[in-house]
Amino acid sequence: MSDLTTPDPSPTQPHLTRRFGLLPATALNMTNMIGVGPFITIPLLMSALGGPQALLGWIVALVIVVCDGMVWSELGAALPGSGGSFHYLREAFGRETFGRLMAFLFVWQFVLSGPLEIASGYIGFAQYASYIWQGLTRRDVIALVTAVGAINVVLLYRRIHSIAKITISLWVGTLVTVLAVIVTGAMHFDHHVAFAFPPGAFNFSLGFFLGLGAASRIGIYDYLGYYDVCYIGDEVRDPGRVIPRSILISTAAVAVIYLGINLSIIGVVPWREFVPAAAHPESNFIVSIFMQKIYGRPVAVIFTLLVLWTAFGSVFALLLGYSRIPFAAAESGYFFRVFGKLHPTKGFPYVSLLVLGAISIVAGFFSLGTVIDALIVTRILVQFMGQVVGVIQLRRRAPDMVRPYRMWLYPLPALVALLGWIFVFATTELRVVVFGVAVLALGGVAFLFWSWNTNRWPFGLKEATS
Repeated sequence: MSDLTTPDPSPTQPHLTRRFGLLPATALNMTNMIGVGPFITIPLLMSALGGPQALLGWIVALVIVVCDGMVWSELGAALPGSGGSFHYLREAFGRETFGRLMAFLFVWQFVLSGPLEIASGYIGFAQYASYIWQGLTRRDVIALVTAVGAINVVLLYRRIHSIAKITISLWVGTLVTVLAVIVTGAMHFDHHVAFAFPPGAFNFSLGFFLGLGAASRIGIYDYLGYYDVCYIGDEVRDPGRVIPRSILISTAAVAVIYLGINLSIIGVVPWREFVPAAAHPESNFIVSIFMQKIYGRPVAVIFTLLVLWTAFGSVFALLLGYSRIPFAAAESGYFFRVFGKLHPTKGFPYVSLLVLGAISIVAGFFSLGTVIDALIVTRILVQFMGQVVGVIQLRRRAPDMVRPYRMWLYPLPALVALLGWIFVFATTELRVVVFGVAVLALGGVAFLFWSWNTNRWPFGLKEATS
């Protein structure tokens, strides 16, 4: 099974060090998952179905994420290398044949979708900052996004052991923030306010399912990051145990937190006050409004600072994990060689970090809705659907592969995840679907040109080497 093994790193390159244990790995996932997402997308979620029935979108998203998390866990435990999906797709579909195509397309779309996801955190940070610094102009927002993005890069420009400590500190701040929301909401919860369903709320028409798909997309966006530890597989200690457990623990914990946050907000702030989101500017900082209703503006300002801390923790975790993907691709000969460089003394992929950090800052200049739609649709086809097919393919091609974690009830979770991704994709606006397909089509053309130019599959048999 030589095609299913990972080549040793070049002896001339410094090696990545395995320092991430279960606690920092779980903290990394949770910090990424929570972030600013649930604080800024609640109005968008409620607007998708026009009322609290939109919480069904959270349930659909959770089912998809739990099942997909088992796919990530099996692949991450069996193939614990930096790069995550790039590594898995390449091995599942064949290193020098279709695996080359899938890995290339993943990196191609990731160069766009990865920075878009990070940028959504910068956008959310700027929107909540506008509650404190009222009257921010467009130029002020761009300057703020640029400053936050630059600070993020500077903090990550260091050794992984100090990053693990920073990750835990950001995680603690995140937990304090969400617990403050949940406890406050529980103390002032009014079920009459929370469950004031509009007439015909559960009319299961085509429009309802399209709205449910939109709500599910928002829910999935907020859950994104349950797999972040997979992107730094070479830096995880005992990955066969740590990766699956960190994914399971973080998903379960965040599901409970999300339910608490949603019920807390809509149980205090009537949903009609911020739905539809486009007609209510205050929906940009709904949690600040929530705290202001109960404690007044001074306390709300303090809490908004905690939300900003949480938002920064999210983009920190994202850029940490995502900077390892172009590095892994380049090291294996699937991307520009310069991205495969490690810092000569600190041992981290500094070129990849700087490039993705810069693109993320630029992407932060666009609207949140545009960023979310673009990143979800470009990621579904190759990464999420591709990995579901890939885990099944590996079970067939390599039945004797060492699998420290094996998916429960296989293949049922994989099939449920696949159907879920199809549902989310099919209920997306046509213009966004066309954009996503066009991006991948352009990537296919680029792959063929690159392969022809380097005399590799399907035009030649030259092996890809770093």
